Amino acid sequence: MRDEIYANSGFTADNRRNSDSSGYSYEDINDIETPQTRKGERDSGTVTAENTQIKNADKVDKTSLTHTASPQYRGCYRLTAVCLGLLCVLLLIGITVLWISYSNLTIEKDQLQTSYTNLTIERDQLERRFLEVTNERDQLKTNYTTVSHQLQNQRECLTTVSKLVKATQQGWIFFNTSLYYISPEKKIWSESRQDCRNRDADLVIINSKEEQDFTERQRRGQRAWIGLTDSEKEGVWKWVDGSALTTKFWRPSEPNGAANEACVIIGEGSDHVNNWADYPCRHTFVGICEKSVFRGVLE
Repeated sequence: MRDEIYANSGFTADNRRNSDSSGYSYEDINDIETPQTRKGERDSGTVTAENTQIKNADKVDKTSLTHTASPQYRGCYRLTAVCLGLLCVLLLIGITVLWISYSNLTIEKDQLQTSYTNLTIERDQLERRFLEVTNERDQLKTNYTTVSHQLQNQRECLTTVSKLVKATQQGWIFFNTSLYYISPEKKIWSESRQDCRNRDADLVIINSKEEQDFTERQRRGQRAWIGLTDSEKEGVWKWVDGSALTTKFWRPSEPNGAANEACVIIGEGSDHVNNWADYPCRHTFVGICEKSVFRGVLE
């Protein structure tokens, strides 16, 4: 191809020379041309034309190469553009999926938070209800205990009443919180006391004017043993339960301190109040027994 270009260049130079020789040249500086001048001009024009042809040839080569490689580059560009487009689409899809997942997780989190709040409220309500039920249970237990005690007391009262009825049928007399019994047989002081013990009682202990009056009425004119003695120490009077004598209803001039008079009777003389007297324990009188209603099993 270079040879052809050069050949064309020669053809162009010859044509230019022919044009100059035919009188159609545009050079008007020197009207007179010498052979040397023409030769130099021809040589200079030839070199310039050759350089121009070489540059044109290089441009033609580059243009040919550029036009030859353009379809391949265009294919690469298209493939790259398609790949980038696909990547963008995939990225958009991924972002969308992540956003949807995030939205779903947010909704689920809110639902779980709501459920947790509801469960917390329900738990608090259950705790309050548990406390209420516990208080109700404790109150019921207290009521049950109270009612049980009341029923127990009522049963005891019924039992006591039943025993009182039975005791009265056996000759016992109820006064205040005690039962009294007058033995029908006259015995010495120690035997009378033992008879009372056999009846789950003991000789009477008189602690008040009311009890003195009651005992006085029940003896029915008989002198009777009471539970007072100084057998342990002369002059120191004690009741059969070991308590000291405080309330006294001695007959005037009693106790007289006579020998062996260590036991006491009620009903000496005509006075219905101050009628105690000390007597020898070997004498025989009826005995007055006493026992508490709430002590032991009533006979």
